[in-house]
Order: sequence, then C-alpha cells, then structure tokens
Amino acid sequence: MFERIYIALEWISRRAVWVGGAALLAAAVMVTLDVLSRKFLNVTMSGADEISGYVFAASTTWAYSYCLLHRANIRIDALYNFMPRWLCALLDAVAVLLLLIYNSELARRAWNAFIESWDKDSVSITTLATPQWIPQFFWASGLVFFELVLVFVFLYTLVGLLRHDLDLVRRIAGVPSVAEEIEAETHGMNLRTGTQED
Repeated sequence: MFERIYIALEWISRRAVWVGGAALLAAAVMVTLDVLSRKFLNVTMSGADEISGYVFAASTTWAYSYCLLHRANIRIDALYNFMPRWLCALLDAVAVLLLLIYNSELARRAWNAFIESWDKDSVSITTLATPQWIPQFFWASGLVFFELVLVFVFLYTLVGLLRHDLDLVRRIAGVPSVAEEIEAETHGMNLRTGTQED
C-alpha cells in the first residue's frame, strides 16, 4: 500500500514540476520581451516582474515535494557516512520529522494569508491590481501538498524502522550515496562506451 501511495505522490509531484518549469519559462520569456521592448521600442509591458515573482513563488513550493521524494534536498552529511546504519536511519526519521514540524507552521501561515486575502478581497498595489488570493492560493497549496507528502514520508520511514528495514529507510528518507548520485547524473548513458543509449 505504501509503495502505491509513494508512486502516486511521485507522479503528482513530477507533473507539478513540469507545470512549474513551463510557467517559469513563460515568465522568463515575458520578462525578456519586456526588457527588449523597453530598450528598442520605449514601451513597457506592465506587470512582467510582478507576474514572474508570483510564478517563482508558486513553482518553488510545488517543487518541494518532488525534491523530497527524490532526496534532492540539501543535507549536511560530513559525519553521516561514518555512522552505523541504524543511527543513520534514526537520524533520517528525525530529519523528516523536524522538516514536517517546520513546514506545518509555514503552511498554516501561508494558508491563513490566502484566507485573509480572500476575505478582504486584497489586491496588489501595482498597475495590475492582482487579487492577492490567486497567487497566494497556488503558493499555499504547494506548501500544503508538501506537508501531506512529509506526513506520508515520515510514516513510511517509521514503518521501515519498526520492520528494521534500514534499506527502506535509506531509500525513502536517507542521504543518497555517491553511487546513487552518479547513477542519477548519468542516467541513460553507457559509461563503458561513453555513448548515450537510444
């Protein structure tokens, strides 16, 4: 059951990253056009910087889950690789728990900001007068989804600890080994011949 949920959450996270990446690319194109039109036509596209800020905030929070599920988040592991496996597994569980606690407060405050903007019909103090609840909804919902993923990862890690399955804990919440990082970076490449697979 846990593995099926893990696959479903990874599927959602991957799609969210693709959508966020496409939105960031569109925002970059919009800002580039704004800069070029100002330079050569003396015309400005009002709001390009504001929209790109909203896109960046929302796409970032929706990328957190993908980062967690692929263990791409930064961890200080100077001593980690020298510790016994059981201690590493315990520290992995503690790390996920601390991140869960921190993000729960962050998500709660973000959601409250969205609700307040919705209730007061707040708008940005710019020429676009963007209703603030729109970007705040995407930003806060990314944090809420991240919280759900954190709860799942923590529970899955606890299951691994209770079963004494240290490999499962490492696969779900551990720091990737050097071999795993090399595999991720060279995925789809034939290192013996130096050619990429078809």
